[in-house]
Amino acid sequence: MIKEVIIVEGKNDAAAISRAVKADIIITSGFGLTKQTLDLIRKAQQNQGVIVLTDPDFMGEKIRKIIADKVKGVKHAFIPAEDAKYENDIGVENASPEAILKALSMAKAEVAEERNEFSTIDMVEFGLVGLEDSSARRKKLGARLGIGYANAKQFVNRLNIYGISREDFEAACDICFAQDHLH
Repeated sequence: MIKEVIIVEGKNDAAAISRAVKADIIITSGFGLTKQTLDLIRKAQQNQGVIVLTDPDFMGEKIRKIIADKVKGVKHAFIPAEDAKYENDIGVENASPEAILKALSMAKAEVAEERNEFSTIDMVEFGLVGLEDSSARRKKLGARLGIGYANAKQFVNRLNIYGISREDFEAACDICFAQDHLH
């Protein structure tokens, strides 16, 4: 389990990271680096730190520079182009788990104790999964807590990784869903 949140460009990069380590991952969607994504990266940097791991190409370096300019103190992990190549494609998604681990090690990634304060049971109890409007509820609560929108599984991960307390979670639920009678 890596303490810092790892920033990557796309879903395939995130999948490659997930094969190598357990970590919270933020996907920038390439140049689709929105204000909301930058705010989420800032929140992650404040709470547990950030490691930027973009493709070893022009676009990856440009995204890395934007993040470094907008979010102070981020760490940088680099995978050499020769370790991220498959045929004519160069990218994090092509890197082996060993290459990813080496890059994170060189960036001084910290190993974290896994926190299990929240579980799927909380998602059900607070209507964040299993209801017609569960997605909207997670979006509203994620905005309130500053952890952004995520599917139910990733939402549980973010609650745990970002160190959200049970008290803050329940208070935010009360504010967001005051008119509901689910919990």
